[in-house]
Amino acid sequence: MGTKNYLDMRKYFLDQIQSQYTSNNVDNFKASFESCKGSDIDKKTAVDQSFRDILLDELVGDIQKIETLINFSVECGRKNYATATIPVVLLGDAFDIMTLDQCEEMFSYVEKNVSVWKEECFFSACKNNLLRMCNDLLRRLSRSQNTVFCGRILLFLAKFFPFSERSGLNIVSEFNLENVTEFGAESTEIGDQLSEADEKSGKAGVKIDYNLYCKFWALQDFFRNPNQCYDRLRWKTFETHSMHVLSAFSSCKLEETNTSKRKHSDDEEMCVDSIESVQQFFAKFLTNPKLLALQLSDSNFRRSVLVQFLILFQYLTSTVKFKQDSYVLTAQQNEWIKETDAQIYKLLNETPPNGKKFSETVRHMLMREEIWSSWKNEGCKEFKKPEQATDTKPQTGKKPRKLLGDLIRDYTNSGKVYMGNAELTRLWNLCPDNLSACKGSERDFLPTFEEFLEQKPKDKPDSSFDWRALRLLARQSPHFFTLNNQSAKVSDCLETVSKRIKKEKEERQTANPGTTTEDTQNGETNLTDNDHLAEEMEAELIKDDGDSQDGSNNVDQHEHKAAVVTPEILKQLSEKIGDEWKRLAAKLGLANDEIQFIETENPGIVDQCKHMLTVWFDDDEDASLDNLAYILEGLEMNAASECAKNFIGQEKVEEISD
Repeated sequence: MGTKNYLDMRKYFLDQIQSQYTSNNVDNFKASFESCKGSDIDKKTAVDQSFRDILLDELVGDIQKIETLINFSVECGRKNYATATIPVVLLGDAFDIMTLDQCEEMFSYVEKNVSVWKEECFFSACKNNLLRMCNDLLRRLSRSQNTVFCGRILLFLAKFFPFSERSGLNIVSEFNLENVTEFGAESTEIGDQLSEADEKSGKAGVKIDYNLYCKFWALQDFFRNPNQCYDRLRWKTFETHSMHVLSAFSSCKLEETNTSKRKHSDDEEMCVDSIESVQQFFAKFLTNPKLLALQLSDSNFRRSVLVQFLILFQYLTSTVKFKQDSYVLTAQQNEWIKETDAQIYKLLNETPPNGKKFSETVRHMLMREEIWSSWKNEGCKEFKKPEQATDTKPQTGKKPRKLLGDLIRDYTNSGKVYMGNAELTRLWNLCPDNLSACKGSERDFLPTFEEFLEQKPKDKPDSSFDWRALRLLARQSPHFFTLNNQSAKVSDCLETVSKRIKKEKEERQTANPGTTTEDTQNGETNLTDNDHLAEEMEAELIKDDGDSQDGSNNVDQHEHKAAVVTPEILKQLSEKIGDEWKRLAAKLGLANDEIQFIETENPGIVDQCKHMLTVWFDDDEDASLDNLAYILEGLEMNAASECAKNFIGQEKVEEISD
């Protein structure tokens, strides 16, 4: 199609966009764009104006259609059928003709498409337009009424621009000197108001007078412009006012009160706290004298003032690139800041609610602020991943690194394993295999029987200690099977065995002078070198149990188990296990249907647990009190485990006495 002038182009593209933008099909628009005769610049200009005409004349107030039109303009910009700035221009036009509520709804579209605006074809062309659009929105918004919307705009700019973008940085560390806090009136009038407020508040320990009121609000001027503190006279004023205000805070202790008697779950309380924290936002301090007494008792107000002190102190003591050379504190001033800083953190810790947690959070944020300040001092360098060295660019003074395949091959040929890290490789190759590593002498942490008895508590009997000593004796010495003592206490039996082992060691050392203590320090008896010990054990067995020459004293494992686990023992164990019996049943291998059957057949918890233990002892070949005690200890059922160990100790004593 041929066209004569710009107006014809504009009318032609207006009709084409109106009929095609709802389908978002750029291929159809391509034919229309190419069929129109004229230069590309003229055609793009006509297309841009057609988009703006459709938006302003036909789509006012229809957010959904506006988003569809902008999506179509994005596709046209990518295909070079329109200028790259047209999507953002359309957004600016849309925000100009919308109410603030509609703007807030429309801004969600801008946030969701941040990846689009950061594309190479749009970023450089649109970044200034987007920044101008956001600034225009911020000028229309109230920071006290539209706080959330303002925050969304600032967060979008932070996501859109890179860290190194200087337009969003306060490079020269300027202060907002226009933020002036106005206060004050006639001293007599304020004095009357303060006296009245002090009487109503009823706070003891703090005298709220005109002097405190003036010093308190005068500090805001130092927070607004910290450079005043480098002046000697102004510093003296700041120091005096600060001491007076912090003394008032220290005298007026806050107590955490429960303002609601309703009981909430943890989630409900968290939700309520979040809502209250949002509602307690103030864009500007209120300086009415009648409010000072209440403000001193408000934890949020107090925290705000104390944090301002910490921010001021950090600026005064830190290195800032654009500070004047004369802005230096004396040693005395630095010492005062250090002492006052500790006092402020103490006040934050004492301020409810969650004072310590709030104080730690503030300290952490200030540390992060120091990192950002150092980054600005270094010229706001762009964040980039370090480039890895390649083989094409050899590094001077460094040995070329071996390829991973070559390293694995070299270690494999030497019978080792390469783990990718020098320390991990060393640790992995200490032993040829895992079994050898487990058998190493340095992994043997068991003490000898004699060493373990030396650790026995003397103040009171400990059945758990005696039970462990019996197990250690069974592991290290055959005397466990030759005990012959009529005493009813396990501790006495252990003491007798200890004396017997010591006596045998002395006899062996007398008979074999070349034997060292290292040969016998593990408490084991060398049966191959001491045949007389076997004969002595056999004679002792015959002497102690002459009536059972057929070997009836060798109690069978199953008979021992049946003799130990009596109904009374099962009952006591069930009482100790209690509500945890289902967890124990699953550990013992009972199926879910078996657990459900036991729960249905028995009304009480003790009966259910007793039934479960009976089934286990009857059906499992490995069931014993020893295994049960071990399993209970692993499940952290300590009371039930101690009960089982006591029964095991009593059974051992009965066997010894028999």
